[in-house]
Amino acid sequence: MSENPRPGQERFVAPLDETPLQETGTVDESQPPESQWKEAWKQLRRNWLFWVSVAILVVVAAIVIAPGMFTNIDPNRADLSRSLDGPSDGHIGGFNKQGYDVFARTVYGARASVLVGFLATSLVTVIGLSTGAVAGFYGGLTDSVFSRAADIFFAIPLLLGALVALSVVNNIWPDRGFVGAIFAVVVALAAFGWPQVTRIARGAVLEIKSLEFIDAAKAIGVTKRVNLRRHVVPNSLAPVIVIATVSLGIFIVAEATLSFLGIGLPFGIVSWGNDIAAAQVQVRSGVRMGVLYWPAGALAFTVFGFILLGDTVRDALDPKTRNR
Repeated sequence: MSENPRPGQERFVAPLDETPLQETGTVDESQPPESQWKEAWKQLRRNWLFWVSVAILVVVAAIVIAPGMFTNIDPNRADLSRSLDGPSDGHIGGFNKQGYDVFARTVYGARASVLVGFLATSLVTVIGLSTGAVAGFYGGLTDSVFSRAADIFFAIPLLLGALVALSVVNNIWPDRGFVGAIFAVVVALAAFGWPQVTRIARGAVLEIKSLEFIDAAKAIGVTKRVNLRRHVVPNSLAPVIVIATVSLGIFIVAEATLSFLGIGLPFGIVSWGNDIAAAQVQVRSGVRMGVLYWPAGALAFTVFGFILLGDTVRDALDPKTRNR
């Protein structure tokens, strides 16, 4: 460029100390970068819906862990002389047709129903995360095998598959007790519930494994197995945690539905599904509908807490949702 520009083409350059642009791109290096989980926690603690869901689930957890704090009545003690009696002193829920205390059975029924939901969700998460991570990371034949297997199970409705599986188990293993009954329902639900988690985990892994820090780990000699365990899976957990939180409520409802149909937990086990099933006569006759409202209300209250928690966690972990 000519040192003597033509008239009208002169350029003016402001002195450097008069321009604040030099400060625009500076980064405060004194503070360590915040992780995704720390940022998510900041979002969660500012969301009042998160604290509502936590309060609900704390109450449910207290009922499950220590039901004796809420009632001292034996839920398995029947008094036919008080069949369908209304609320009275010490019996705020009244009695059902068999003479059981409705409130006591609602409190103690939380243990079986929530336990099934928690164990089924844990098993589904482990199976889905493992298969999805391996399929997405290794690709090729491994991806095809796991993906097609997930598609086959995904085509079978959860309740229908569990209904058929438990019908077979009931014929083979009719007297399985409390632990056996819980185990059978959990396995039946997990057997048909894992494909959704597999799909979500696979998609997350496919996105993460193409990022630069994964290539950097390969460049310094990190093996595929170590890379998958230390880098890919931890950074793919966010969507899996969201679906697992929501699935907890879904599996609790699924157990109640199966027990209502007489296929899930045996009637001798106190659960919300069994109590709702026992209240069918009152639903049809319209007499003492409170027998139904207590277990159904507890079920709805618990599922609402888990779904609300899942929504708030999703909003905190999903940057697209967070920036709306």
